[in-house]
Amino acid sequence: MKKLIIGLLAGALLLPVTQMQAGGGWPQPKGHGYFKLYEWWLVADQHFTDQGLIDPNITFGIFNTSFYAEYGLTDRLTVVLNVPLFSRNYFNNQVSFTTGEITMPGEAINSIGDTDFGFQFGLFSGKGWSASTILMLGIPLGVDAGGPGGILQTGDGEFNQYLRVDLGRGFGFGNVEAYANVYAGFNNRTNGFSDEYRFGIEAGVTFLNKKITALARLYGVESLKNGDLPAERSNSTSIFANNSEHLTISPSIAYNINEKWGVSASLGKAISGEIIFANTSYSVGVFMKLGN
Repeated sequence: MKKLIIGLLAGALLLPVTQMQAGGGWPQPKGHGYFKLYEWWLVADQHFTDQGLIDPNITFGIFNTSFYAEYGLTDRLTVVLNVPLFSRNYFNNQVSFTTGEITMPGEAINSIGDTDFGFQFGLFSGKGWSASTILMLGIPLGVDAGGPGGILQTGDGEFNQYLRVDLGRGFGFGNVEAYANVYAGFNNRTNGFSDEYRFGIEAGVTFLNKKITALARLYGVESLKNGDLPAERSNSTSIFANNSEHLTISPSIAYNINEKWGVSASLGKAISGEIIFANTSYSVGVFMKLGN
């Protein structure tokens, strides 16, 4: 049970992998920025097994209060930051169906989470097209073995490097602005974790005099399953985060209150996966656009 709990929690932390939240493969112009304070959460009572089947589990809750930022250092170079300022992870008591006794008491931890920091560089832009490359560094600031039983996490304890390439196309018709974007990337993980391929496609449309922006994303993670930690290290959380995979759909909507401020909401649902929670995650936030 301890191995299952750690594996699922570590897999769940892959769900909010860093997305360029302002949309697509366009770097921010020099002096422009996008800043967002948001809450992401998941309450889960079922998971995908390592065979891709759905099984029940004791109820977990994961709540992250995070700050996300993009800022254009030049017209082609944007700095990107995503910091879970406060992360709360818990699981409920496990109760015997036959006796009603608590067989495993619930636990909870509160801390900062693993932070992503990196750069987006514009490769070319013109005639509605844009291509860029993004390098993100995963900095292990979170707790990788928290709680009395050591089975709760706000981070995975490893330093990873994620390199991806985006290709986007913007277009419009009438008063409606739209874009589409595809990306592919490779996540090099350390400390014995399996490396990963990541990929995604997204599309967005802005309408009602630029008041409403609706987005739809489909993205996934495929593990190379090349982690080298031995299974007998049962007191280590690292091996149990290996080999998590998922294909996730994520619609979202943003309301632009004015030219600078707005609010947004989204959800994410893994439609298939391995060693990852099967419930829906949610996110709400407030954002500010600088220089627009």
